Amino acid sequence: MDAGLTGEQNPFLRYRAKLDLYERVTSGDVTDERLVEIIATIDDRIASVWGHGFVISPLIDGAELALAAEIDAQLSIKVEVNGVGGSHKARHLMGVMLHQVVSEEIGAPVTEQLAIASCGNAAIGASVIARAMDRLLDVFVPTWADDAVVETLNELGANVNRCERREGERGDPCYLRFSEAVASGATAFSVQGTDTPTTFDGAKTLGFEIAEQAGPVDAMYIQVGGGALATSVARGVPDARLYPVQSEGCAPLKRAWDRWGPDFDLEAAQQPNQTFMTPWDSPESFATGILDDITYDWIPLLQQTKRSGGHPVVANEEAIKRAYALAHEHTAINVCSTGTAGLAGLLTEPLGPDQHGVLLFTGIDRS
Repeated sequence: MDAGLTGEQNPFLRYRAKLDLYERVTSGDVTDERLVEIIATIDDRIASVWGHGFVISPLIDGAELALAAEIDAQLSIKVEVNGVGGSHKARHLMGVMLHQVVSEEIGAPVTEQLAIASCGNAAIGASVIARAMDRLLDVFVPTWADDAVVETLNELGANVNRCERREGERGDPCYLRFSEAVASGATAFSVQGTDTPTTFDGAKTLGFEIAEQAGPVDAMYIQVGGGALATSVARGVPDARLYPVQSEGCAPLKRAWDRWGPDFDLEAAQQPNQTFMTPWDSPESFATGILDDITYDWIPLLQQTKRSGGHPVVANEEAIKRAYALAHEHTAINVCSTGTAGLAGLLTEPLGPDQHGVLLFTGIDRS
């Protein structure tokens, strides 16, 4: 099975009327025709940098993988390893750039200096789009960032900053240096909704695709670092139970869920001195792309998780490594260990035989 969709294959054109961005059309700021032109033009420029623009990604039958993993449920896999930048991250950032360009169209100042904190894929997605749009980009990456990723960033013209942990400082050093850059005048070009609220809009297209391709979905197991992917996709498939997955070596989301519940007081969570979501000390996992000290978008993510009837899942390292091995042995998808972490969650808390579960395999394996 390869659940392709007929018709328009650019998700930003296909689903434009479902995006928050479309409020600019309904309010009369721009016409639908002009929005189509903006989307197509940016996509063409991205294709000139990356070799192709945005297209609907396949949803495949995961029956062989389910059998090998001794999972009784029906399993579908959304494959997002061959998109722009090699992961889903560019979807977020295309949404951000579209909002920015439309704002500039109606009079906002042109943003030339962008900044992002990332351990890899988000930085590449940001660099592709920034180069396509002739914008300067500062990228803040950890000291252990993959050399192949850094080489790609340099080739794309990003200004790469490796960030060491400073004594006595809590939290992700990349995010802290990124925050300093924004405070000094750069514009956040981020996959964290806390800094860039429009980041959810672009990645919702993945959810809209799944809803069309998969039919009824009982549950989704989605790997979580900063939280924007799971938050976005869940908004596109709102009737599915959501199980955000983290590793035991970095699980601030589950800790916040336990502290916040059972009352889930939104006002208390939004206070500057809240103690539900706090930095995880010494994050460590084979799935390096979900080692965010803080799940930045934890409030909307946990709200959606609770609303859906799901809960956070913590997978141990054995499950994280087994998921990666199973994916490579029983699918033809060249996916990284971060991208298979959702499967680790399903291995940890399996579905029943009458259930339909969806995984997102995101992020090409660059190893």
